[in-house]
Amino acid sequence: MRFEADVDVITRINECYRGMSKGKKSIATYICDHYEQAVFMTAAELGRIVGMSESTVVRFAMSLGYDGYPEFQRALSVWVSDKFGSVQKVGRKFGRSSEGEILSTILQSDISNIEHTINNIDVAAFKTAVDIILKARNLYIVGIRSCEPLADFLHFYMNMIRGNNILIRTTNVSEMFEQMIRINDRDAIIGISFPRYSMRTLKCMEFANDRNAKVITITDSVHSPMNLYSSCNLLAKSEMASIVDSLVAPLSVINALVVALCMKKPGEVQADLKMLEETWSNYQVYMNDEIDFASDDPMIGYPYRPGDVR
Repeated sequence: MRFEADVDVITRINECYRGMSKGKKSIATYICDHYEQAVFMTAAELGRIVGMSESTVVRFAMSLGYDGYPEFQRALSVWVSDKFGSVQKVGRKFGRSSEGEILSTILQSDISNIEHTINNIDVAAFKTAVDIILKARNLYIVGIRSCEPLADFLHFYMNMIRGNNILIRTTNVSEMFEQMIRINDRDAIIGISFPRYSMRTLKCMEFANDRNAKVITITDSVHSPMNLYSSCNLLAKSEMASIVDSLVAPLSVINALVVALCMKKPGEVQADLKMLEETWSNYQVYMNDEIDFASDDPMIGYPYRPGDVR
């Protein structure tokens, strides 16, 4: 594949990943997950780490449009240097700004991300995602690194709407596959990933696709590698104004998913929530963990009485 000279090495890996052999995919995964170490390795050292020959590593570099491994290594060094220069860039941007100006700038950036998402998200894809989630026997959810809170949030509310939801929790690729070993064409997976994209999340989605499961992705653009194995792409802008990933727009999309699902089965959701409320009351789950603004009396040791407002 041919690339323009200014296309960075990780983008090239993402663009070529689907067409790679298993050996080259192993090299790509290691580099994306361990770029701090890979940038200093020779082709022979990298090959030894991933169990491939030196010549396979060289062919991998050339398949990305580089003349050889040395040019690939220089490109990776540039990318890593740029990544770790983010803090300096933020210092140049906000160095003379007051706290109030920083607050305003970041909030305006998040507003811009939401407006962009409203104007560009595919409504048909959103409707398809809702239908897939409703029909899935098991729903798998995966989000790694900074996307983990989004996956946690989505999983929490899916448990209130439907059963059989599996949140994939691990930093080990083999353990992720162990949790997904029974996934099949009756199931669905939601993969959440934003720059810098997670190769582990991509591998989960590839595995689910190979097992004919329905694949939904929540990511930032049509160029995201997360779209490689997805039949339903929900795009939310996450452009950073600082070193922190802006996940406001993706969270809004997840909120919309939750509400849309509730509206599809309001009776079941209401029944489940009523049963949950009764469980909380019967077992006094929140009895000693609430602030009662209507009373100055302490809640500790306060006995529960039927009819109390929760």
